[in-house]
Order: sequence, then structure tokens, then C-alpha cells
Amino acid sequence: MKSYPIDYLKYWRVIRFYMKSKHGLSQADLDIILFLYSEGYFGRADFVKFAEIVSWEVARFKRLWKDGWIEHFRKGTGRTRAIYQLSPKAKSVVLDIYRKLNGEEIPTSLSYNPMFLKNVKYTDKVYRTMILQMNAYYREKKKQSLTKTTKDD
Repeated sequence: MKSYPIDYLKYWRVIRFYMKSKHGLSQADLDIILFLYSEGYFGRADFVKFAEIVSWEVARFKRLWKDGWIEHFRKGTGRTRAIYQLSPKAKSVVLDIYRKLNGEEIPTSLSYNPMFLKNVKYTDKVYRTMILQMNAYYREKKKQSLTKTTKDD
């Protein structure tokens, strides 16, 4: 079996839960944002086409637009349709996900991670433990790669 230098998906569930908790997104919202990230510009029909495969919500497009996840690139006129793009807010969430998948630690301070507050749900407490474990795993991996490169020199 071929192994890859970084196991990107090992902690995907933990990273996904953290992002949803931090930004108040549903799983479907996050899936749509991840899909639209590589699309660049899109019309409402493109949005609806992908939204068909996630849990159905009539007002999702309007809500994401109102909450600042989607913005107009070009407003529609009589003969042209409106074109949309992800907002900088949405793009920064996707880039943050990529950074976490590449080994950046999830913050454990109360001011940056709502899951570390005192009065949270049980699920948040379980994921807190996994975040600490994931951060320790990434620290160990970095330490191993540093010792490996110093031995090679």
C-alpha cells in the first residue's frame, strides 16, 4: 500500500467540526463553500445544481448571501444574469481549512476557539480532546521532520 508523506484526511472530521463551530456553518453550507471555492464565478443556477446533492434548504442561497459568504461580482440587469463569487470571508475559511490539513495547529485559547469555553455541549468537549491530540500529533510530526533534515545535512 502506498503511503503519503502527510495524511491529510486523518483529522478531517476534527478540522471540519472546528470550522463549523467557529463560523456557525452547517455541514451543507461548508460543502457548498468548498465546492464553490474552485469555481471562481458562478450563477445562481450553478449554486442550485450543486445544492441539490446536500440537505435541502429553500433559502440557503439568500442566507449565505445575507450572512456575507457570497457576494455579487456583477449584478444582473435586464439582459444579463447576476454573477456571484465567494466573499473574502468564505475564501479565508477555505484557506484556513487547507492550512489545518497541512499541519497547522487548531488554537486552544478561549478567545480563538469557542469549543474551549466552559459551558459547551458534550460533543464540543469530546472534540476538544481530539484537537489536543491532533495538535500533539502535528507537533511530533514537525519535530520528526526537523530531526530528519538536520541528520541529512
